[in-house]
Amino acid sequence: MTIGEQRVRMNFNPSADTAVEDIKRRAADCIDWCHSRFEASTDAEVRRLYALAMTDFEAAAMWAVKAATAGK
Repeated sequence: MTIGEQRVRMNFNPSADTAVEDIKRRAADCIDWCHSRFEASTDAEVRRLYALAMTDFEAAAMWAVKAATAGK
């Protein structure tokens, strides 16, 4: 399991909602993309910016899942 999949809890989707799966997959991919560049950089500011981006992708996935499942 990738770091992105872990952070969005890819395996947690009790309703088996395809929208939730899609949201989490896209967010995990974005987190993984940022994480690979974070790891490759030695510049503290670049690493900080990628860390912020990863945190925001994680939060965005949470809000998108909430929106996609509202009223169900």
